This record gives sequence, structure tokens and C-alpha cells, in this order.
Amino acid sequence: MRANVEISGHIWPNFTEYLLRIGNGTKPVVKDENVEIPSKMLIRYSTEEESLAALINTVYPDFSIFASSNYSGINRSILTTKNDFVDEINDSLIQQFPGASFDYISRDACLDPSQQAILEDFINSLTPNGLPPHQLTLKQNTPIMLLRNIDPPEGLCNGTRLVCRSLKPNVIDAVISSGEYSGKQVFLHRICFRIEDDPNCPISIERIQFPVRLCFAMTINKAQGQTLDFVGIYLREPVFSHGQLYVAISSAKSSNSVKVLIRPPIHDTTLDNLTPNIVY
Repeated sequence: MRANVEISGHIWPNFTEYLLRIGNGTKPVVKDENVEIPSKMLIRYSTEEESLAALINTVYPDFSIFASSNYSGINRSILTTKNDFVDEINDSLIQQFPGASFDYISRDACLDPSQQAILEDFINSLTPNGLPPHQLTLKQNTPIMLLRNIDPPEGLCNGTRLVCRSLKPNVIDAVISSGEYSGKQVFLHRICFRIEDDPNCPISIERIQFPVRLCFAMTINKAQGQTLDFVGIYLREPVFSHGQLYVAISSAKSSNSVKVLIRPPIHDTTLDNLTPNIVY
């Protein structure tokens, strides 16, 4: 799918080879075991705020595209390495997005009832991996991602991207924005999430909330297997596991639909085109 890349009417034959070298770990390293990102794919680093704003404006130049019924223009996202960075970008963009916000508050409970009164505020502050937040803030036409397999034969799978069309107290009216079921209207309700004996969560909890999260940005791992129309890659920290850099770059359909922002080392801010590539 990504082998024939057209840039300004000409094929860039090296992009296919570049992707394969990144994926196989055979791309020549240039300094301190880093690989070089082509200049045509880069957002140059100046300051953290300015560079991130430039990346966001490149990926989302006009929020009005989310109000249209042409879903081919909204299948885009910013990919980054950690959930903390994803949450920061999503929180920033939901504030910039036009329209009135609607807050959905979850009902959280400790599985041990004796801890409920003591830990209620604490469990409200938790957002374990794979769970929606306690306070889910959405606006009409915002992009969201499904977090559970609800009805796979009808296109409602973990990772499905949707656009909110109407927000009601007990139901979200949304439209699938990508894939085979693009344009299909669905209705989402609250479901029960349970975290029990999870080493990554300090307490066993139950959360009743809508099974979605904002999807202006998502982690590189979550993007695996997805094909996007435009991809912004935000490497505030380098990738940290096998194949992440390949997954991020190859999520785009062509080389001119991917932009990479790299935070360079503090000791040399000119190295904003180099990043590690982890391949085992």
C-alpha cells in the first residue's frame, strides 16, 4: 500500500527502502546509535511550545473539517510514545475546539467496600491504561476512540475511530470515521470497567463510564495496524520498544502525509533530526 509514494507528481523510490530499513533495523546509524529522519518529514525544533503548536497546526489546520460528513479529511492523528503526552495534547486541543463542552463523570467504586470512603477521591484521579478518564470532556464533532470490543461484526472494536455527532446525558450519538464501516451511525452507552489484581494499578476498582477517549492524539502502540490520512509524530522522548518508530512512520499512506517533531538533547539542540530506532 505504501510502496508507490508520490510527491509532487514524482515517485520517491527511497521511501520504501527507508521504511524497510527502519523496520528491519538496517538503517545506517549516524551518531550515538541514532537514525536520521529526512528533512522533508521534519518539523524543525525551536522551543517546546512553538514546535508543538507547529505540529498541531500541520495535522489539524482547520477544525471545521470535523463538522462535515466527508470523513476522509478527519482520519488524522498525532502519535506519541506515552499516555501522559497523549493526555496533554488532547486536553489542550479540546480547549481549542469550537463548541460547548459536555462533561461525563464516571461512577467509581473500590471492589473492597471498606475502602470506598477513604479512597474515593484517589480512585477518581486514576486513569489506568485502557480505561476512560473519570471526567470525560467532549464536544460535538470531536474525534474519539473506542476502548472495548462492543460489537465487532458491526464495526465497534477496540481502536475504532469515531466522531461525536450528538451528546446526551446517557448516550453518545457517533459516526464511525474510518475503515470498512466509515459513515455508520452508532449509539454508545456507559459500560462497566473493572481493574482487579493489576500490578500497574495500586487498587482494585470498578468504573462505569462511556468506553471512549479523545483521539486528537494517541500512543504509537495504539496506532498499530491503523492507516491514517495524515500523521504527526511527537517524540518528546525517544521510542522505547521494538518497532515503534516503524509503526509510527508507516501509519501514514505516503511520505508527504507524515511530519515528525523530535525534542533534541539539551546539550545540542541542533540534533532535531536524529532519534533512536529500537529493533531487536
